[in-house]
Amino acid sequence: MSRFDRYLLSQLLALFGFFALVLVAVYWVNRAVGLFDQLIGDGQSALVFLEFSILTLPNAIRLVLPVAAFASAVYVTNRLMQESELVVMQATGFSFFRLARPVLYFGLTVMIMQLVLTNILVPASQRILSERSAEISQNVTSRFLNAGQFMHPAEGVTLYIREITPTGELLDLFLSDERSPTERAIHSARKAFLVRGEVAPKLVMVDGSTQTLTRDGARMSVTRFADFTLDLAGLVSVEGGGQIALNALPTRALLEASDAAQVVTGATVAQLLEEGHGRLAAPILAVAAPLIGFAALMLGSFSRFGLWRQMALAVGLLIGVQLVWTWSGSVALTSASAWPVLYLAPFAGILVGVALLWHAQQPRRRRGLA
Repeated sequence: MSRFDRYLLSQLLALFGFFALVLVAVYWVNRAVGLFDQLIGDGQSALVFLEFSILTLPNAIRLVLPVAAFASAVYVTNRLMQESELVVMQATGFSFFRLARPVLYFGLTVMIMQLVLTNILVPASQRILSERSAEISQNVTSRFLNAGQFMHPAEGVTLYIREITPTGELLDLFLSDERSPTERAIHSARKAFLVRGEVAPKLVMVDGSTQTLTRDGARMSVTRFADFTLDLAGLVSVEGGGQIALNALPTRALLEASDAAQVVTGATVAQLLEEGHGRLAAPILAVAAPLIGFAALMLGSFSRFGLWRQMALAVGLLIGVQLVWTWSGSVALTSASAWPVLYLAPFAGILVGVALLWHAQQPRRRRGLA
């Protein structure tokens, strides 16, 4: 790598780190506000909030990497054009394609970062996040069980607990269930405790009774019990229903799209392939984005007013590539054989960057855009 390549690459990486840090911070703060309301409002501790926030960071970094690479390429190229450093390099015989070589190195570096994030770190963090979310969803004590007050965990359900012991026992429990249109049930127990179930927790009541009152005939029946187990699946909503999210599945399992993967995720073959090939195609955008930014600005020349037209062109082209990426994702979901369309946007972006560099080398056309 020549001295110029090292110099330009160092400039790009420095600004890339700055823009990535700012964008990740903005995204993370927005995400953290929602997590704070959800977790702290459900009675979780600050440590749980911090754990969930850290687990969302890999996905946040993955989302902002191409944008940060594009912003750093545009910023560095504009500054070097204003300071005539690129003009000097052109005078020494460097072609536009030669000037773009460190930008290509930079894009490949960002692509490797995103490949690691997309295929290793993000699935691992999402798996841990899903497991912790399931644990917290089943921990109804921390969600809505508070001693000494009437609570309404679901519409038509009233719950009262006199005391919750340090060991988790619920003393003097009262539970009224009026969700049925035909009858009203009231459960009371001297003592109760929670056990984990397959879908939702179960409430085990000891030494109590169940009173059932029909609404039409006003007939009441009383059943006394030594112990009684009540499934709380209707009271507690456990997200996911035991299924694994697509973003938590390894990339190899997504590309194989086996019957087992379809069962554990509840997804179709098209959805599995779209997610798997999307993880391989999305990092290529990290090469296309800075190349488009650099090539678009090379269409201009030194101006006191800056390269605003070229910057606007670069932003417009990047938005166009993103629109193609979104469209290709929707197409890939319609058919299991349509996954190759996911690679259209990344490679089209690279071709656009190459075409802009070729256009910038045409002397007459370039003077017309200056």
